[in-house]
Amino acid sequence: MSERGWAWVEHLRRGGTTPWASFDGGPSAAEDGYLPGAQQLELLRRLNLAGSPSPDLVERVVRASAPGRGRPDLELVGAGPERRFGPRPVDPATLPDAELLRVATGLLATSVVRTAPAPVEPRRPRRWRTRYELVGDPWVATPLTAALTADGRPPGGVGRAVLVLGADLPTMLARVWADRALRGSVPPWPEFVARVHARDRLPRRVDLVEVAARQRTVAGTGRVSVVLDPAALPGLLGARSLPPGGVPPDLSEAAGELTRQVATAVSLHVTPPEQTDLLERVLLPRLAALAPAGPPAPRPVVPPEHRDWVEDAAARLHRDLVRSGYPVVGDPGGVLPGPWEAHGAPQSVLDLAVRLLLERPSEVTA
Repeated sequence: MSERGWAWVEHLRRGGTTPWASFDGGPSAAEDGYLPGAQQLELLRRLNLAGSPSPDLVERVVRASAPGRGRPDLELVGAGPERRFGPRPVDPATLPDAELLRVATGLLATSVVRTAPAPVEPRRPRRWRTRYELVGDPWVATPLTAALTADGRPPGGVGRAVLVLGADLPTMLARVWADRALRGSVPPWPEFVARVHARDRLPRRVDLVEVAARQRTVAGTGRVSVVLDPAALPGLLGARSLPPGGVPPDLSEAAGELTRQVATAVSLHVTPPEQTDLLERVLLPRLAALAPAGPPAPRPVVPPEHRDWVEDAAARLHRDLVRSGYPVVGDPGGVLPGPWEAHGAPQSVLDLAVRLLLERPSEVTA
């Protein structure tokens, strides 16, 4: 039966899409060693269905391992005698997406690590520049600070204006989750929201009044303002416009989940600071390039069972912001949720991973 297995491998290498259960066999040259795992072969079949993987990508998939402690590659059912011990052989077409994602994220992680461009050298600091510090919403504050620094406008200085960046609470929660996904230190989106609800406390970076209060105690701090109007940022920073790419596009739930899983795989190769830097400079631009023209993909939607709590928490934040006396750039009501978006058909994380693999078919050699 192994001859049929190797014949299917050859079929897939040539771009075939016939499922294992329907494959009748064909010519093949049996290779030494074990057949590739069912996860790898089914992922290759999905790649063939979605596009035309390069010969390099095909071999990377066939020879890949599936990351995950203590989780072996699975054998093809009917490709050989069943073993008395270990996982039972499987029909690859019945595997859940999570099993195929184990292989896909490992391949994407290797690509991210090996194809990262050299960091851009920042400009020398401008002699005359506004003293500032950006805090609050991490999805905006962190990358925008990095972009401004590269443009010769580093933060800091005595008397600096501290800008506490914010948005409506559902958006800020989605951005905190996306930011933590870059570090691989967060559960999937529904579980993240459930944990925030269970603690009955906002994440530190988006409790805008608490952030502002902490900043007032830092030596050298000047005026502290809460900014809810992104259009006002260039003027507040003493710039005509924000640097290109300073604020990355928001991630959809599928893109955030893929980022979270790739981050875990990348962490096997590099240190945590390098991991975040690589994902910001390599993976996020690739995800943005996949986005179709037109309206951006929706941010993660708060599950219905947590919406009452989010509305109450946003109302408390609005009340505290008004009472605090901190200057607010924009409408303080901007922290309140808008109309809840309807839950559409969820985007497939695996489909997104397949598209990402096909976009960069030959950048990494096996």
